[in-house]
Amino acid sequence: MRLIFLGPPGAGKGTQAKLLTERYGIPQLSTGDMLRAAVAQATEVGKRAKAVMDAGQLVSDEIVNEIVSDRIDQPDCAKGFILDGYPRTVPQAIALDKMLESKGLKLDAVIELKVDEAALVKRMENRVAETIAAGGAVRSDDNPEAFRRRLAEYREKTAPLSEHYAGTGQLRTVDGMADVTAVTAEIEKILA
Repeated sequence: MRLIFLGPPGAGKGTQAKLLTERYGIPQLSTGDMLRAAVAQATEVGKRAKAVMDAGQLVSDEIVNEIVSDRIDQPDCAKGFILDGYPRTVPQAIALDKMLESKGLKLDAVIELKVDEAALVKRMENRVAETIAAGGAVRSDDNPEAFRRRLAEYREKTAPLSEHYAGTGQLRTVDGMADVTAVTAEIEKILA
C-alpha cells in the first residue's frame, strides 16, 4: 500500500499516518526525517544535502527526490509506505510518478484531508492553551501568526497538488474536521 496524505498543517495527517502505520505495518516517510537520516548516515546524497544545508540554502528537488527514491528502496518499504510532506509541489509529484514507474510501483491512493482553516487556527490555539495549562513546552511555531504563514505557504505551494492528483484520478478527499475515528473509518473505506 503506497499512499500520499495531503492537507494543510494541523489537518491530522500525522495522526492518521500513525494509525495506518500501526495497522498495516508500513512506514510513514517524512521528508525531514529522511533528509536527517541521509545526512547522519553520510550517504552520497546525504553528503550533497549537508553541503547545501551548511551553506544555508534549501535542498533542491533533485536531492529530495533522490533521498525519497533511496528510502523507498529500503526493506521496510517492501509492503508500502505513507508519504507525509512529500511531494510538496507539482514538479515533485511528477518526479515521484516517474520514480515509482521506474521501480515498477504505483500509488494506491492520494488522500486529502479537507479542513476549515479558521477552525484549524482555533484548534491550534486550544492545543497551545492546553499544553501551557499542563505545564508543557510550546513549539516556537505554535502561534496564530506563524500558523497562518504556514497555511498561506501550503495554499501557495502544496494545494495545487490536489488539482494535479484529481486530474490523474488518484485523489480521494476526506472530511478532516470529523473526529479521529470517523476520519480513520473514511480512510479505511477508501483503502478497502
